[in-house]
Amino acid sequence: MNDGFQLHRNAFGQLVFTAADGREHLEVEPARAFPISAARENIAVLSRDGHELAWIAQLDNLADAPRRLLEEELEGREFMPEIRRVCGVSGYGTPCIWSVETDRGNTDLVLNAEEDIRRLAAPTLLIMDSRGIQFLIRDPRVLDANSRRILERFL
Repeated sequence: MNDGFQLHRNAFGQLVFTAADGREHLEVEPARAFPISAARENIAVLSRDGHELAWIAQLDNLADAPRRLLEEELEGREFMPEIRRVCGVSGYGTPCIWSVETDRGNTDLVLNAEEDIRRLAAPTLLIMDSRGIQFLIRDPRVLDANSRRILERFL
């Protein structure tokens, strides 16, 4: 089910939306309404000038091909590593360097201020590093004891 529209990539790798009436829109972008709490629901397909072309209530209800294209595009646009473990910190004052293990590998992030750790829908946390990269902690309660202890010092 896709409400009569089609998606494909052109020769330049751009996502192309073809409406039910046959009109094509180049360089469209999907955008999640709730990227963390409901990542597979409520997705808009936007024209290059920001107008909504389609609203997808449930990504899983799309046919395989358009669903995969949207998933690829969203993955490329929304880089948000998920922290699995806090290996250590350079100090307990800010700014400080955190060494973390994420779902995308190990890295260091610079926490400029304690306010850069934001609580989202309980229990999710979002950490913004000095480069503007957002790191996600879905549930601090499932982190190992050392990671929880370090995190609690900053909350």
